[in-house]
Amino acid sequence: MNRIFRYSFLLVLVAHGFVGRAQLDSAARRLDSVGHADTTSRPQLAIFLPLFLDSAYDVSGSYRFDKTFPKYINPGLEFYEGAKLALDSLAKENVKLDVRIYDTRSTSQPLPQVLASPDFQRTGLILGQVVSGELQQLAAAAQRLHVPFINVNFPNDGGITNNPSLVILNSTLRTHCEGIYRFIQRNYPTKPLVCFRRKGAQEDRLKGYFMDIGHTTAGVPLNIQYVTLDDNFDGGAVMASLDSTTQTICIAGSLDEAFGNRLASMLAFLGKTYRTMLIGMPTWDNMDFTKPEFAGEEILYSTPFYINMTDSLVSSIQQSFKAKFYSRPSDMVFRGYECVFRFASLLNLRGSQLQGSIGEKKFKVFDDFNIEPVFLNRQTMTLDYFENKKLYFVRKMDGSITTVN
Repeated sequence: MNRIFRYSFLLVLVAHGFVGRAQLDSAARRLDSVGHADTTSRPQLAIFLPLFLDSAYDVSGSYRFDKTFPKYINPGLEFYEGAKLALDSLAKENVKLDVRIYDTRSTSQPLPQVLASPDFQRTGLILGQVVSGELQQLAAAAQRLHVPFINVNFPNDGGITNNPSLVILNSTLRTHCEGIYRFIQRNYPTKPLVCFRRKGAQEDRLKGYFMDIGHTTAGVPLNIQYVTLDDNFDGGAVMASLDSTTQTICIAGSLDEAFGNRLASMLAFLGKTYRTMLIGMPTWDNMDFTKPEFAGEEILYSTPFYINMTDSLVSSIQQSFKAKFYSRPSDMVFRGYECVFRFASLLNLRGSQLQGSIGEKKFKVFDDFNIEPVFLNRQTMTLDYFENKKLYFVRKMDGSITTVN
């Protein structure tokens, strides 16, 4: 891991201007796909990641954590590794870019300083793995430069409006509710439908989304029964809303994973008498439904990112990781590869005209992104931002994982 961090550290130093381009080693030259030629005429890509390099190294450049590896560093580093693989692939296709890697957790050069630096003003595309405060800063910088900012992870608009530079790739909760509603309309319009929920502001927001969608849908509105459960609910509280004569479609109307686990196990327990299908939230992607208490229960959830493990590129990346790091790549590695390859390719193709072409479906890697304009106020029809509206529905049952339409 020390080698990986030093590799990242060198690139961030270059991006921050602390070392010259001539000091790059051959690995770094491969990473930023710059080569040895002058980069001033090449499209510039800025990637913002939480690498925590200042806390990982002391002033002498020694790694602080000996042979351990803090978990909080993983997401940024994993995205970086995927980005590095993508840039290697682009270099093989003779795509020439000037790529800058910035550490959003840097104490030596904080984000406002980076965004005000002369080098950053040449940026033609911003990719960011961000939290809320960084989202606003990068979105404002992108709007000022009239370039796209791809928010690769944060599933929220952060209150941003009237900013067509912002692209939300990880779909918002409202979009997931819209997708769930249409999925049920398309596949189970006449089935009994129950939304089990708990008390809470977030749960009220979810219910509000479903009710608003029902009021504005072009199709026949769904007849959703809303049932509020106590935190320690039992099988009897769930059973009272089920139909023993037909399959009941159940929605877990809460992002709380403990609630979702309990509901899924209760439905599985009741499965001999009551046939159900449980539709969960996008936060269920990492929940383990292979445990015995979930046996027999059909569980679905929506996600904008789906990695098909039989894909040849997926297999190639897995083999590369196994050979280099003796480990399996995480979802964030694949996201890093996909986002950098796809949007850097568009930057190379469109250059300064990229903002008007960000929704193009060229250069697909793993996912069918459907980037659409979002108008939060239908009366003014002001374009507030762009968002990926494509969702996959993943079905998990007894250890089997498939996608459904």
